[in-house]
Amino acid sequence: MTDTPRAILRTIRLDPSDTLIFEAAAEPGEIAVVGTFLFWDADIESLAGKARQAFRAGFLGVASFGWSTLVTVGSAGAEERAAAVASLAALIRDRLGAPDEASARAAAEEEIAYAQSLCEGHAPGTLIALSRTLEEGGRIRERFRTLRLRGRPQALPVIGVIREEGEEVAVQPIDLVGLMRSGGVR
Repeated sequence: MTDTPRAILRTIRLDPSDTLIFEAAAEPGEIAVVGTFLFWDADIESLAGKARQAFRAGFLGVASFGWSTLVTVGSAGAEERAAAVASLAALIRDRLGAPDEASARAAAEEEIAYAQSLCEGHAPGTLIALSRTLEEGGRIRERFRTLRLRGRPQALPVIGVIREEGEEVAVQPIDLVGLMRSGGVR
């Protein structure tokens, strides 16, 4: 029996911004889940700074338990997927107090399966971004956006200089192609 790889979300880091805007940044290439379950019992309105940024736009890397702004559609074999489920189950059991190993594993399986469902219909390498909002009644809403390169890549789709203004973090885009043409980047 062969280990046929299946589509799965993987963290990606196009610039160093994740290391600045999140308390812990995921390592590039980790299997990722949406991670909204970590906010179910949180007082969302009181989140500030890096925790607020994780709520707004973070995918959870299952190996580091760090956050990533973007994920890409990648693949994983059965053994790597099983390791990701085990790692996530340990987080759910140890940090969130799942009543037993079976409950933690079931929740982890569900999270991984949901992440895999987000890959459906997307080519490998498609980037996916997440936006979470708190709606009336305390419901958390997730919105996903796909980013695809069109034609020959000219520049990275997301890159910038981070500046903090109070609790908000802004990304100032950089025109790398323009800088290269003007001689500003070598």
